[in-house]
Amino acid sequence: MDANKRDFKNAIYGQLAKITKALANPHRMEVIDLLAQGAFSVEEIAQNTDMSVANASQHLQVLKAAGLVDIKKEGNFIFYSLSDEKVFDAWRNLRDLGVKHNGEVLATIDEFRKNHHAMEPVTMDELFQKISNGGVLLLDVRSTKEFMRGHIDQALSIPFDELSLRMGELSKEMEIIAYCRGPFCVYADQAVELLLKEGFRANRMAEGYPDWKSENLPVSV
Repeated sequence: MDANKRDFKNAIYGQLAKITKALANPHRMEVIDLLAQGAFSVEEIAQNTDMSVANASQHLQVLKAAGLVDIKKEGNFIFYSLSDEKVFDAWRNLRDLGVKHNGEVLATIDEFRKNHHAMEPVTMDELFQKISNGGVLLLDVRSTKEFMRGHIDQALSIPFDELSLRMGELSKEMEIIAYCRGPFCVYADQAVELLLKEGFRANRMAEGYPDWKSENLPVSV
């Protein structure tokens, strides 16, 4: 291979490696997963990821330098969002690759869920069938802000931190399927645990938002 071709290859793969390097950090992966829900301020990101504002800001700058996030100013606030849907697609593919080929990932998920409930999560295909059969309530346990940005049609919004006070809105005659941000979001598992203890029939979706946007489920925005 002549020098020009090698220089070309080195330049291309070197630039692409900047993206993988930006993703190769557990905190930044979590930030990408969170920003799939929409725009957040650095303070909100820090709160949702249990990081300090300074630490969250540093990780956001790395993601921004790699072109994975954008910023938008609204008054005195700065909001961060994914630069486009392909960023989430890349994260989703990486996530699914890890779940499929890294046994430790799946074992960690299974162990966490066993500590909260013994239910096998409902897949998208199973959810389609349950919806068509009727008698199922979809429960969105994300924040109201996230629910308003997009949710499965006819889902009921009860943020997890309000669930114990709003159980009177739910019927024990219906099966309740909870969902939140995605397969690594713990709110749905915690909601199922709480509902089961109170005598409800409950389970969680295996997926979450925005996974179901590409699965032809009716969406309300």
